[in-house]
Amino acid sequence: MDNNTPLLVSNHSGHEQEEKVGIVKEFGIESKKLWKIAGPAIFTAICQYSLGALTQVFSGFVGDVELAAVSVENSVVAGLAFGVMLGMGSALETLCGQAYGAGQIRMLGVYMQRSWIILLVTACVLVPVYVWSPPILELVGETDEISEAAGKFALWMIPQLFAYALNFPIQKFLQAQRKVFVMAWISAVVLVIHTLFSWLLMLKLGWGLIGAAVMLNTSWWLIVIAQLLYIFITKSDGAWSGFSWLAFADLFGFVKLSLASAVMLCLEFWYLMVLVVITGRLNNPLIPVDAISICMNINGWDAMIAIGFNAAISVRVSNELGAGNAKIAKFAVVVVSITSVAIGVVCLAVVLATRDYFPYLFTNSDAVAKETTKLALLLGVTVLLNSLQPVLSGVAVGAGWQALVAYINIGCYYIVGLPAGIILGFTFDFGVEGIWSGMIGGIALQTLILIVVVSLTNWNREADEAESRVQKWGGGIAAQD
Repeated sequence: MDNNTPLLVSNHSGHEQEEKVGIVKEFGIESKKLWKIAGPAIFTAICQYSLGALTQVFSGFVGDVELAAVSVENSVVAGLAFGVMLGMGSALETLCGQAYGAGQIRMLGVYMQRSWIILLVTACVLVPVYVWSPPILELVGETDEISEAAGKFALWMIPQLFAYALNFPIQKFLQAQRKVFVMAWISAVVLVIHTLFSWLLMLKLGWGLIGAAVMLNTSWWLIVIAQLLYIFITKSDGAWSGFSWLAFADLFGFVKLSLASAVMLCLEFWYLMVLVVITGRLNNPLIPVDAISICMNINGWDAMIAIGFNAAISVRVSNELGAGNAKIAKFAVVVVSITSVAIGVVCLAVVLATRDYFPYLFTNSDAVAKETTKLALLLGVTVLLNSLQPVLSGVAVGAGWQALVAYINIGCYYIVGLPAGIILGFTFDFGVEGIWSGMIGGIALQTLILIVVVSLTNWNREADEAESRVQKWGGGIAAQD
């Protein structure tokens, strides 16, 4: 008996070793699948984010009022529309992803058309916001001069609104099929064209804001047209079979999921934008607003990484649930969470290591730079939280939990985080640090709740629900096959 004991221990430890090697191998395989989607998605997000950012840079060389006009229109007016359109388009991540996983390829084209109908109607509803943007901007505290300039620019940017309405459903349609390299190439080519012609029209030919509007509208429509040509010519491996009257069927259920997606994403998208508005209400707000704008700029670039992982995990979860692979969907969530947190820790370290230097990339003012350095720790914590939080939101979209997350966001962000920030900033006189700290509390609480929700999820039941969702909204199409 004693002679056998070492052998049993040896076999047991060998089995454990094999298990560990197996898990590491599976992690590597899943990680490769995620990066195949996340890499091009991050690149696409950076390219498209850069269209507005570069226009802002060029407008700064035109004049201070022009810079303010483009900045305010981009962040407030177009920011509002962007949040609504991206949110409503995100309903397709659930439906197209699960239909693709279930092998119901033809349904993707019909889903995209339904989303176009809903988003084009929404764009028409949002047109008055563009038309009457000057009084709206004055209401939130902008000066008359900036409101008028931004309002004029907003009128010229209405074509971009309708490009958003077509673009986001197209992107979700292509993402669900993992055709992310197509979007990356198109976005890269358009960014090069945008940079060259923006410089030419705005600075060389002196068109100013008119040049900015012409190029921003043109660039977004070039992205839409190029993607549509790709879909129409290739038929997207059978996912596109032409325009269909089925696009008008089951619109009510589609609208409900689109609205839940919009509310969920907009509550997240606008949360940190509110931070800048509230900071503007402080005594002597100029330096704090400039400092927090620099931090939000850096946070915006960092958010593009999170958006890539959000897209990747949404595709992986929806595809695997649609295919009935509950265990793989669950493992994909673990892999992407570990990966994104690791990247978040690196970004936190970079922010803290460069806190005395990075402010001077954006300002010549020592006072603004000093205030920005003081905010670096809060920026670092936000960057770390924002590495995991959008990923968990992506899981929610992939599984179809938009309505649940919308309620969680309302509670954490607007019932806890925002009031806490106002109390710390104004009542306790901690200023911008207090406002931001309170709002970070809201993000932390939301992230914690989503971790609990994901941990307690019955993935087999989610796979069954995905199957019933595909059957419910694809019945008309399936009957035609």
